[in-house]
Amino acid sequence: MNVRLMAMSVALTIGVVIAARVGAADRPDNTPPAGFTALFNGKDLAGWKGLVADPPKRAKMSPEELATAQKKADERMQAHWKAEDGVLVFDGKGDSLCTARDYGDFELYVDWKILPKGDSGIYLRGSPQVQIWDAAVNPVGSGGLFNNKKYPAKPDKVADKPVGEWNTFFIRMVGEKVTVHLNGELVVNEVPLENYWERDKPIYPTGQIELQNHGNTLYFKNVYVRELTR
Repeated sequence: MNVRLMAMSVALTIGVVIAARVGAADRPDNTPPAGFTALFNGKDLAGWKGLVADPPKRAKMSPEELATAQKKADERMQAHWKAEDGVLVFDGKGDSLCTARDYGDFELYVDWKILPKGDSGIYLRGSPQVQIWDAAVNPVGSGGLFNNKKYPAKPDKVADKPVGEWNTFFIRMVGEKVTVHLNGELVVNEVPLENYWERDKPIYPTGQIELQNHGNTLYFKNVYVRELTR
């Protein structure tokens, strides 16, 4: 991509973020902005599934093995994730929550809230992760691609709100590159997401979006996705 096209892409992304933030105050929770689809309907876990292993392990399962494992994972999901007053609530005792379908290139909004010492993340294409944690404990702040080794893993700035308040991610993934805005601030700019599961391979072309379990109570709402074509 040449410099002019890159600048246009960044400007367009910033415009989408600003427009959505301006309109958010006028929309009820879990009502997507124009062009986006709500992944969480505010009422139940429709459109979500439990976590089965990791991408390489799932790929080795037969259809029958995967179906059996998915049934058990869904039962575990129902025991530990719930919709409560328009919020996805995790009790900290189960596994990550996964979209029922896979995504390739996309833009994603998600509001999140944690408790003191909280730790979580957003898996993209089934791979870790856009980091979420307590900035008072981890002063680097949230939004970085935590598991990167070759490319930058830390956010460019700290933009977290105090623990107990709602934060908003806008995440854009095209190809292997990820851009993250946290509370309207650009914290990651077109950084490649590495393949955590298979370090010798590029990131998978498609995969599920996951809300990561890390053993603590979590809250999510206003989860919206827009698929992109190249």
